[in-house]
Amino acid sequence: MNITFKIKYETRWGESLALVLQDKKYPMSWGDGAVWSVTVKDCPAAALKDYTYVLMYDGLIVRTEWSHHSAKSARVIEDAWIECPIPGCPFPRRHQAEKFDRPGFRGVGTAIPVFSLRTADDFGIGEFRDLRPVVDWAAATGQCILQLLPVNDTTRKGEWADSYPYSPVSTFALHPLYMHLQDLGIKEDAAFKKAQAALNALPELDYPRVFKAKMAYIRKAFEARGAKDLASPACRKFIKDNAAWLPEYAEFCARRDKKEPEYYSWMQFHLDKQFCQEVDYARAKGVSLKGDLPIGVSADSAEAYWHPELFNLDSSTGAPPDYFSTDGQNWGFPTYNWEEMAKDDFAWWKARLRKMSRYFDAFRIDHILGFFRIWEIPVEFTSGMMGHFNPALPYSADEIYFMQLPIDGLFHEDPRHPGMYQPLIAPASYNLPQWQQERFGALYNDFFYHRHDEFWRRNAERKLPELLGATGMLACGEDLGMVPDCVPGVMDHEKILSLKMRGMEQKGEWKYLSVCATSSHDMETLRMQCDHDPEPWEVRRMLWEFLDSPSMLAIFPLQDWLALDKGLRRADRMEERINQPADPHHHWRFRLHFDVRELLHAGGLNAELEGLFKDSRRQA
Repeated sequence: MNITFKIKYETRWGESLALVLQDKKYPMSWGDGAVWSVTVKDCPAAALKDYTYVLMYDGLIVRTEWSHHSAKSARVIEDAWIECPIPGCPFPRRHQAEKFDRPGFRGVGTAIPVFSLRTADDFGIGEFRDLRPVVDWAAATGQCILQLLPVNDTTRKGEWADSYPYSPVSTFALHPLYMHLQDLGIKEDAAFKKAQAALNALPELDYPRVFKAKMAYIRKAFEARGAKDLASPACRKFIKDNAAWLPEYAEFCARRDKKEPEYYSWMQFHLDKQFCQEVDYARAKGVSLKGDLPIGVSADSAEAYWHPELFNLDSSTGAPPDYFSTDGQNWGFPTYNWEEMAKDDFAWWKARLRKMSRYFDAFRIDHILGFFRIWEIPVEFTSGMMGHFNPALPYSADEIYFMQLPIDGLFHEDPRHPGMYQPLIAPASYNLPQWQQERFGALYNDFFYHRHDEFWRRNAERKLPELLGATGMLACGEDLGMVPDCVPGVMDHEKILSLKMRGMEQKGEWKYLSVCATSSHDMETLRMQCDHDPEPWEVRRMLWEFLDSPSMLAIFPLQDWLALDKGLRRADRMEERINQPADPHHHWRFRLHFDVRELLHAGGLNAELEGLFKDSRRQA
């Protein structure tokens, strides 16, 4: 049936409205009385369950509704623009966790990777089931959020390289090692207990050893019950609901491992079931999970295999030299073909975020600078020094000649614009005459910090509103590194929380719409940052500096909370770090040194935390 949608909205010159229906935008026409309308031919009734309107200007979304519409099928549907009903709420869109929309809300939480958790019931690696005692502890102390590292499948050969959580082989599939074996019907016989005890006795994660042992048990469970599970209504529904990605992922894995595709669909069904049970438990306790959206997708992923047109497989993503690495970084992921992705209004990204929103109420946008521009390194190079920005506004040879500057040693050719040149991030300018050094220095500073402001601003505003409107998750951007001047303004307009990190030099005012942290998985922990192992009273002072900040959320690594308790924290503070960003071959192996169920009974630590949270007005 053809359906005409109508909505009254007073626009300004140059503005227009569009209907967003099943991720497709339908431009609307202005009529008498400021009523905008559009007729959608053969509109399916299912599409009316969730649709919205957006305000457009110069091809960009500049305003969205607070929430979406739902309507019954009719030839004419008349709607009213949905405004935010909460006085003082700073956000333009409603969040699925209502607490985030409360004016002046101040929350506190803990960051910990799933693989780092430890209980006596797991099997050498943290599991989704291990989140429950952490949720209990968080709720008991007044915390409202737990931040995880990516939990996507990174499986290739089960070797150490697979321990890197930011290199997924699927942006939708969950990692099979987070499965709780006992829930698959695996008997805890003598052989199981022996293997479990040996792996859990290790001070750190032995990824290859755990992978080999655990996957053998998972395969055994599939052979015992796979056919029955796959025939169940629940499993059939899961496969149907995930038809957009699951068959491709399962076939991809089957070809890699020479096994049946149904095996991988079955694993994802159980992983989703186990994870959702913990998510539901956490939400019922008032604790949200915050996920991590990696900026990259691996070249050897299911997505790159089935949809190579979405990626620039001739290049790798990375970062120029910064606080984390003086040589720059090469992450090894292909860059995105944003022009191709824009053809269907970024449907792949929206599907990716909707899958995340099943589990997470908030998410960290890893390297949000990549939505403005990305540091792109041709695949023939390994060093981050050999990168360039994409997109960019390079210089022609004539422009460089007119400035009386040499190309050799100062510039390199832009692979996306043959015959055009970008300044080298580490130029050899020291042998130049003083006047040339000064001229090139001014050009260098302008190119990397000012020349692209409007260009990169528009590039980000073309994408971010589309993606943020796809779910109700709270968006938090990791905006560290070489930050262009246009980034804060865009993040403020979209109400994306910025990141304030201890020890990092950051410009601008410390604003409410931010997440503050004492350290991260990529940094030294709080104790490691000191020139001596600090006493608990010194730790308290450092924690308070950030707890008392204006930030809406204060999310600290568990290691930094534990630093308050000499009896619970690690004896050797140098063993607390999770990752070394400058080492691309780093083994991600950090595990807690105690059973997380002990946290709930750590009376001294918990009393200290409750006092800190209450005094900083963050206690849930």
